[in-house]
Amino acid sequence: MGLFSGFKSKEKTSFPWIELNSIEQLKEAIESSTERPIVLFKHSTRCSISSMAKTRFETNWNIENSAADLYYLDLLEHRNISAEIAELTDVQHQSPQAIVLKNKVVIYQDSHSGIDAKEIENAIKSN
Repeated sequence: MGLFSGFKSKEKTSFPWIELNSIEQLKEAIESSTERPIVLFKHSTRCSISSMAKTRFETNWNIENSAADLYYLDLLEHRNISAEIAELTDVQHQSPQAIVLKNKVVIYQDSHSGIDAKEIENAIKSN
């Protein structure tokens, strides 16, 4: 049995992600952050570090679904949306990356192994 035997990679899960597919949808999401926070998760589907960060986020996320909208961006499919996120939030692009907005203001951002679901939950609850 190999080191990764039994490990099954799942890019799509039952996690409550909203797939981000257009710049118009991104702008609407940012606007909606005045009603409830949004999490933008930028993920490279070919990167093992990105996959680990996404899995760790999903595993550790405990906040109820109604507390924030969770947007998932496939960077390989939508590089233009990633560039627009950087432009609109003034947060330099990284991958993987999590950006949280509340009232159209960035209240959390981190990348790679720094992405922490508990810190995101605390930022949402305290802002």
